[in-house]
Amino acid sequence: MRLTMVGTGYVGLVTGVCFAGTGNDVTCLDLDARKIDSLRQGRCPIYEPGLDELLERNIKNGRLHFTTDPAGAYRDAEIIFICVGTPSDATGHADLKYVMGAADDIARALQKDPSSHRTIVVKSTVPVGTTLKVRDRIRAAAPNVRFAIANNPEFLKEGDAINDFNKPDRVVVGVENEQTGDLFRRLYDPFVRNGHPIYVMDILSSEMVKYASNNFLATKISFINEMANLCEAYGADIAKVREGMCADKRIGSQFLYPGLGYGGSCFPKDTLACIAMGKQAGVPVPLSSAVHETNQRQRDRFFARIESRFASAGGLRGKTLAFWGLAFKPRTDDVREAPALTLIAKALAAGASVRAFDPVAGETARAEIGPDAAILADMYEAARGSDALVISTDWDDFKSPDLGRLGAALKSKLIFDGRNLYRPEEMIGHGFEYICVGRPVAPGDRKS
Repeated sequence: MRLTMVGTGYVGLVTGVCFAGTGNDVTCLDLDARKIDSLRQGRCPIYEPGLDELLERNIKNGRLHFTTDPAGAYRDAEIIFICVGTPSDATGHADLKYVMGAADDIARALQKDPSSHRTIVVKSTVPVGTTLKVRDRIRAAAPNVRFAIANNPEFLKEGDAINDFNKPDRVVVGVENEQTGDLFRRLYDPFVRNGHPIYVMDILSSEMVKYASNNFLATKISFINEMANLCEAYGADIAKVREGMCADKRIGSQFLYPGLGYGGSCFPKDTLACIAMGKQAGVPVPLSSAVHETNQRQRDRFFARIESRFASAGGLRGKTLAFWGLAFKPRTDDVREAPALTLIAKALAAGASVRAFDPVAGETARAEIGPDAAILADMYEAARGSDALVISTDWDDFKSPDLGRLGAALKSKLIFDGRNLYRPEEMIGHGFEYICVGRPVAPGDRKS
């Protein structure tokens, strides 16, 4: 099929590359000329394992094209995917100007060839009802254009997006008629030969699936962090509690890892969007509100533990904290809503110096943090001379460090582990003061 992706951000680029990988002819449209020039040369603007290789291969095979020309991008397209950003404000209200701008561009371009039938797909995560607004906007601007409208939410995990797209748990499509549903069944057939389903449903339900899914996963993260905080208060071990509860098949084990809370571009935005939709519709959503508040409070709580530890030494002013991890999760350079950046901002505001390392997110973090924190190219160099180490992202690089080298690099053998990477007894045995999430720091430790 001939496909066009509007937007070459994370969703548009991964979607376009993977569709090209199964033999489709894909054109990716973006107004950023420098970005398009870079992509034409096979240079990927984002870090995503496996994406570079697929990008180069599909360009070489002539199935993947990049352009800044809307007319050319839409001319022969059978299916047009809108994959632009939908940034939200602090209250969760999504800014739809890019989505509606894409709809206007599509209407203008298709007016020149009204006889051809296209399918226009909103793949961006949008508030429920937006896809139908896109349909109505195009109809009003181009009444003679023949098209079908659809919604096709993405479920890509950063760091594993290629695998998620090529072997999806499910594909969800919202359509207005059975013919459009059949089109998507053909398009996605190469990706679901593992037997996983394609769910074809109404558009409003399709839009809601994305929000409901991410909100539920965010709920699991906030829940396990709340349980970890109770474990800290009573001396229980969240690792053992987790094992016991996750053995129940009704509960499962995914997304039930205590730590610093969720970040990234999806969970914070989509949880806030559910809260905003509830307010707009007059439907109370207290659970979603509590999930968001619990998540934000988890970072504050962890930093309060750092401050408390240094209170007897005059506070954090003049101290140096090392941070291992800047991305919101491993296998990505995305620092949006990253817990590390929140903690670093608090540390700097308290008068501390910061030395940080991340395997891939150093440059993206530098653009956010600015010159106030030193970002180093080596994890042990970041620790050198620091009064404490804060572990904020669970990269594999950090899971089996040379503890002798680490202890020698640190000014004080003090670790605040926000990801529970190590066994407390082992760290204590190596002479570290080890503060983690939801676990006693020593056998039998209790809070009286």
